[in-house]
Amino acid sequence: MTYGSSSSFSRWKYDVFLSFCGQDTRKTFTGYLFNELARNGIHTFKDDNELNRGEDISSKLMEAIEGSRIAIIIFSKNYASSTWCLGELVKILDCRTEDRTRHLLPVYYEVDRLAVRNQRDTYAEAFTRHEKRFEMEMEKVNMWRAALREAADISGWDQGSFNGHDVEFINKIINQVVTIVSDTCLHVAEHPIGLNSHIEILGCFLEEEFGLHRIIGIYGSAGIGKTTIAKAIFNSIVNHFEGSYFLANVREKSLVFLQQQLLSGVMKKKCIDIRNEDHGIKTIKTFLRSKKVLIVLDDVDKAEQFYKLVGGHGWFGLGSRIILTTRDEHLLNSLDVDKKYMVETMNQTESLQLFSWHAFRQNHPLEGFVQLSNDVITYAGGLPLALEILGSHLYKRNQVEWESELMKLRKIPNDQILEKLLSYNVL
Repeated sequence: MTYGSSSSFSRWKYDVFLSFCGQDTRKTFTGYLFNELARNGIHTFKDDNELNRGEDISSKLMEAIEGSRIAIIIFSKNYASSTWCLGELVKILDCRTEDRTRHLLPVYYEVDRLAVRNQRDTYAEAFTRHEKRFEMEMEKVNMWRAALREAADISGWDQGSFNGHDVEFINKIINQVVTIVSDTCLHVAEHPIGLNSHIEILGCFLEEEFGLHRIIGIYGSAGIGKTTIAKAIFNSIVNHFEGSYFLANVREKSLVFLQQQLLSGVMKKKCIDIRNEDHGIKTIKTFLRSKKVLIVLDDVDKAEQFYKLVGGHGWFGLGSRIILTTRDEHLLNSLDVDKKYMVETMNQTESLQLFSWHAFRQNHPLEGFVQLSNDVITYAGGLPLALEILGSHLYKRNQVEWESELMKLRKIPNDQILEKLLSYNVL
C-alpha cells in the first residue's frame, strides 16, 4: 500500500462498474444487484450489449472502467470462460494499480474463492480451452491467470456465507458501496500550489510500520497551511480505513461536543449521546477500539484535547493513523507522537504563483505588474493565507491602487501583517 498520492481528487463518471458473466447472472443476481444500486442512487455501469463482441474489450468499456470509483467483480461458474470478462478484469486491476483510491469488491456467486484464485473446477476447464485457442499467445493467458489470483486475494463476499439468501447478500454489498460513495473528500484548496511535496513526505511518515498505530504532528505558525496540508493528506489516504473523521477547529469547541462529533462521524450515526468528558472517553474507546481509523485533530492547543479525544496508541485498531495540527511544537513534544513535521514558508516561486492565481486568475503576473507583485509578496512572508488575502484584495485594481496598498503595508510591523490582512475579509 502506498500513501502520498493526490489522486483522490479525481472525479468519477460512475460510482460502480459491474463486471459479470451474462449467461450466469444477468437475469438473476446481477440484475437484482443493479436494480438495488439504482434504487439507492448509485450511478452504475452495466454492459447490456452481448452482441458483436470481439476478443478485446471496447473503448466504451475501457472508458467506463477508468471512470468508475468502484468495480464489483461477480465471479460465477463461467466467468473465466469469457475472454471479454477476463479482459475487463485485467483493465480493472491496471486502473487500481495506477490509483489506489479505487475500490475493487470481489463477489463469489455459486463459486469458491480458491477455485477462482487457483483456477480449479470450471475455471480449470476454461483455461484448458484458452491454452489451446491461444497457444501462440500464452502471455495473454498467463496475464489472465495472474489477474484472477490478484483479484481473489482482495477481501470480498462469498454467497455461501449467506446460505443462499440473495437479498441479505445484496444488502451487504449495497451497504458497503453506500459507505464508500458517501465518503466525500474534503475541499482542500482552489489552487494547491506546493502541496504534493508535503503529501509525499507525510505519506512516508504514515506508511512506516504500517501494521502498527502512527501518530503524526504537523506544526507551524498561523496561516502557513497546516490545515490545508492535513486535508490533502486525509483525502489521499482516507479510503484505506474502516472509519475516518476530520475534526476542524479543535481549540474553539468544547470537548464533549468534539467527542460526540468524532464518534458520530466515524460511526456514521447522526446522534450519539455523550453526557460528559469521562463518558465520552469510555464511549470512544468502547466503540472504536477494534476499528482501523484515520482521525485528524486540527488546531490543537491543549494536551487534554489529545488525551480526551484520541488518547494515544492504544485506543483504536491496528493500522490506525492520528494526525494533529498545532502552532505549538512544545505541545507535540509533550504528547505521544511518533513523528513531527514542521511546515515551512513558501519559497519565492510558489509564493508568486499562489498570489498570481488570486490577483490575476493565472499563475503569473500581468505585464506591468511583475515588480509590484514581487514587492507585495515580500510582506506575506511566504504564508499561503496572507498571499491569498493580498491577491484577492488587489484583484482588478490598477497600478496606482497597488502602490497605495504597498505604502500601507510598509507601515505595518511584520509580526502584525497577518492579523491586519485578516481584517480585509476578502476570502
